[in-house]
Amino acid sequence: MLYFADQAHIPYGPRSAAEILSFTAEITRFLLRHGAKLIVVACNTATAAALDDLRAMFPGVPFVGMEPAVKPAAIATRTGKVGVLATPSTLNSHRYAGLMARFAGGIQVYENPCIGLVQLIEAGALVAPETRELLRGVVEPMLTDGVDTLVLGCTHYPFIQPLLEEIVGGNVTIIDPAPAVARHTRFVLQQRGLIILDEQTGSLRCFTSGDPRRLEFLSALALGEDCPAEQVHWREGELTDMP
Repeated sequence: MLYFADQAHIPYGPRSAAEILSFTAEITRFLLRHGAKLIVVACNTATAAALDDLRAMFPGVPFVGMEPAVKPAAIATRTGKVGVLATPSTLNSHRYAGLMARFAGGIQVYENPCIGLVQLIEAGALVAPETRELLRGVVEPMLTDGVDTLVLGCTHYPFIQPLLEEIVGGNVTIIDPAPAVARHTRFVLQQRGLIILDEQTGSLRCFTSGDPRRLEFLSALALGEDCPAEQVHWREGELTDMP
């Protein structure tokens, strides 16, 4: 598994679709140069802004995207009220509007862009008082209005799910789309004959456009994974391993 963290450009949420497309296209080229056979766009914002264009730009490459789990939330809710926690770019995207049109009929959706939450998670403040305060400000008005299902619409947010569960209590369903994305990734690999069928041990190789020590710290803190990070650099819109 190759993992690329574009920490030099975080957060993607406030950026334009054109800018996000330029970043993700070059990251795709970088991963393909290193042997990737399938690309998971592991970011709701990047999926919303760039996935269709990436598929057009790289027609021979299978892509799997991330989308807010509006459909399972609509099925799960008992009160008919669902909260979506996502970035501004995701909430304002055509892809998200399409999800709402297809699956959110008959339910009331509460949205919050969670400004500043990604930066707190990147800083490792997974249980810090400021993170707790931000989350309370986001979800308490939703809970007061009867929301019983919350969608984690950003791939950073599952890392604060334990804190969120503590705040909202046991009667609120929290939906993380990542497990479904992992299952779909395996399905696409099998469908295309790309999956390794033997029992050999896999490996993880991590790249970052930011500080490798920061990614290593976050990997250990949030995932419990030891992932020595390799630094890459943006040079005039292109990625290079050379400093």
